[in-house]
Amino acid sequence: MVKTELIKRSPLRILERSLHGGLKPGEIGVLTGKKGIGKTACLVHVATDKLFRGKHVIHISYAPNVHHLIDWYEDIFKEIARKRNLENAMDVHEEIIRNRVILNFHKEGAKTSHVVATLRALKEGGAFDVDQVIVDGYEFTTVDPHEFALFKEVAEDLGISFWFSASTGEEAPEVDEGSFPVLLDPVKDMLDVVLLLLPGKDGVTLHLVKDRDRLGDTDLHLVLDPKTLLISEED
Repeated sequence: MVKTELIKRSPLRILERSLHGGLKPGEIGVLTGKKGIGKTACLVHVATDKLFRGKHVIHISYAPNVHHLIDWYEDIFKEIARKRNLENAMDVHEEIIRNRVILNFHKEGAKTSHVVATLRALKEGGAFDVDQVIVDGYEFTTVDPHEFALFKEVAEDLGISFWFSASTGEEAPEVDEGSFPVLLDPVKDMLDVVLLLLPGKDGVTLHLVKDRDRLGDTDLHLVLDPKTLLISEED
């Protein structure tokens, strides 16, 4: 299968249609769920889809090291290429590597202002023309709305979109009467899209609980493949 056909058939097109064309420049999306449910794999899948389309992605990790993250990118690319019998897979892989930057910040002591300044320097200095930023491991339990506003500001200034992961620890997300995760309430007005990963009898399912001005639980009929954790269509 050629790359254009692979992109066309991706289950992420369903997510994109559900979000009225996907996350747009200047917007922030959050994927939340309990620890170990598959948030990182999901975001790497989203980033890989963006890379397949020739866009540029920066992945920010607050983990102690990024070895596992690089492994996720390799494993997900190989699984997609194998499943779709991708033509010229090595050439596509090299293009993806060129269009991806992974930045690692220490969770303790990493100031948001420094992270944002790094993004501005890369984009405005011409070193890397980023389209989308993935932020994995950001600590929402202690989020300062004033600091988080720096992410929204840089997204709008530079015309880039952000996807964050938000962990609720060992427990499923606590939600309010509108199905919105309580954890994200301090920055609710700055978030354009919020997705919940919820375990169910048929596996982990994706739910849209904030779509710009609309709140409420919408089952996207997408699930995580139990073996690969890739986003797939529900049977």
